[in-house]
Amino acid sequence: MNLWQLQIFRQVVDTGSFSKTAEAIHLSQPTVSSHIKELETYFGCRLIDRLPREAVPTKAGELLYAYSKKLISLRDETEMAMAAFQGKMIGHLSIGGSTIPGGYILPRLIGAFTQKYPEVKISLAINDTERIIQDVLTGKVEVAIVGARSENEQLHQKKILDDNMKLIVPGTPRWRSAKDIAAEDLVLEPFVVREPGSGTLKAMKSSLKEAGLQIEDLCIVAEMGSTESIIQGIKNHVGVSILSTLAVKDELVNKSLLAVNLRGVRFHRSFYLVHHRLRTPSPLSAAFMDYLSLEI
Repeated sequence: MNLWQLQIFRQVVDTGSFSKTAEAIHLSQPTVSSHIKELETYFGCRLIDRLPREAVPTKAGELLYAYSKKLISLRDETEMAMAAFQGKMIGHLSIGGSTIPGGYILPRLIGAFTQKYPEVKISLAINDTERIIQDVLTGKVEVAIVGARSENEQLHQKKILDDNMKLIVPGTPRWRSAKDIAAEDLVLEPFVVREPGSGTLKAMKSSLKEAGLQIEDLCIVAEMGSTESIIQGIKNHVGVSILSTLAVKDELVNKSLLAVNLRGVRFHRSFYLVHHRLRTPSPLSAAFMDYLSLEI
């Protein structure tokens, strides 16, 4: 048994396929099968069941998968620590971002970070705030930026940026002369919202509550799973919505969408840098968090 074989085994479990694994790591499928067979011979039991359309781990395979993740993670941590000791920064870092940070903030920061450290590879997972927080808790990502605080005490959360949210409407003649509208008039407009678990939706509910309104007071005509789908919905006159101005920066410039203030309502939220309080950050993760604190 060696770490390379464990890495191949882990890839097979993750993809559920010998052929996809072979393609991903640039080996032939028979070579991948041979490595798995050698592991099964070493442990004296079957690790992968070859079903007609899927490769799935046996109970023994599930046990080995859990340990292989730990061993590979420890190898990566060792390589990063030794590189850091020599003043180098190498390795792979998995980070997460909720929709707005993941789509509009982190790509720029990742680009600058990898230019500074060209031997670093970063994977970015983008999902709603609740899912990304779960990824931090399970260790799927080491560090993340999300759009709402969590009540989970296992998380270390640091506010790093404030967001500017406004009522976003289509750039039609009706709205071009509207600088602001009364909060109570909001209930007359068809409204599009994000799905439960979204930091944008959580912030919107909180701000409406401060103004004496409930989300149920709105005429909600659609619930969409991404900010981009809401943007397209507004452009196509499905309804209006409360969005971060970061997400519609280009549309506001070309006036295909407009930002309108609501009298009596201040839509506000912050973005938070999140990592697991009980897990020691890898040297690469610590360096990335230090970089964010300087750049944001």
